[in-house]
Amino acid sequence: MQVQRPQRLAGFALLLGLLALMTGLSLTVGARSVPWAEIWAGITGHIETIGAAAVAVRMPRTALAILAGAALGLAGAVMQGISRNPLADPGILGVNAGAALFVVVGIAWFDISGAHSYLWLGIAGAGVTAVFVYLIGSAGQGGATPLKLTLAGTATSVAVSAFIIAVVLPRNDIAGSVQSWQVGGVGGASFETLLPAVPFALVGLLLSLASARVLNALALGEELATGLGQSVALGRLMAAAGAVILCGTATALCGPIGFVGLVVPHLCRMIAGVDYKLVLPLSALAGASMLGLSDVLGRIVARPNELDVGIVTAFVGAPFFIWTVRNHRMRGL
Repeated sequence: MQVQRPQRLAGFALLLGLLALMTGLSLTVGARSVPWAEIWAGITGHIETIGAAAVAVRMPRTALAILAGAALGLAGAVMQGISRNPLADPGILGVNAGAALFVVVGIAWFDISGAHSYLWLGIAGAGVTAVFVYLIGSAGQGGATPLKLTLAGTATSVAVSAFIIAVVLPRNDIAGSVQSWQVGGVGGASFETLLPAVPFALVGLLLSLASARVLNALALGEELATGLGQSVALGRLMAAAGAVILCGTATALCGPIGFVGLVVPHLCRMIAGVDYKLVLPLSALAGASMLGLSDVLGRIVARPNELDVGIVTAFVGAPFFIWTVRNHRMRGL
């Protein structure tokens, strides 16, 4: 799909504007709306008024939504590029569930605590699950087809989710907090837990963006990519490492949030075409905007309470998943 340069520039401008709008809404909208006059006071640390104090509390929440959304959107684009699978997504392929399992087991069985420990556990779980799903999806005739990877990932996700429940049920002391975390949300965020994740997210971001050339070559087929001088195995490993780090980081911080990595890359390809040098950064911007706007929507529809962002993204993503299956004629599903 050829997309003209003006359309690409307009797409970047649109997503940047959407991200700015989301940030403003995230700071002002909630159980208590905040007038624009009090936003600056809250941002600069002056919390003498209730509105300014609300802004100060929402700042780390907004930052977490941006970081996690960008990570999931970018990881989804990389996974779709590696596997050439339009249904690839950290949630559908079970990667988020695997990251969640490692974090829960670390808490329940080994009494592990602390943001750094959760991050390492999340990344390890995401990596182990990604390898497992790929091996299962590669078995048999035809190798790792999109259908087989999707089925392997879905089955793995269901099995892992059941195992998490089995681990948590005997532990009444952690059951409530873990079950709430499993839904996926950005509420209760703080800069103390967010800052340790920034280096991990940056490493994942750089690895993923650096894989754009390899992903462009893979889109033409493995044989042609090799003929163009690309190291396919090394490139795939680098891209997969970036996606795993991003998924593990986002899951450790927010819990398993699905469908962001599925929806966002498809929308970005409509804007920028199939060039991953453009699709990847656009996916990061669009993912941050989507997760942030989903969080804002969750605060609005259930006032004075709120819906966790994982529930909102499921409502948006599930119909898109069905549309994608039908659009690509994957009727075997």
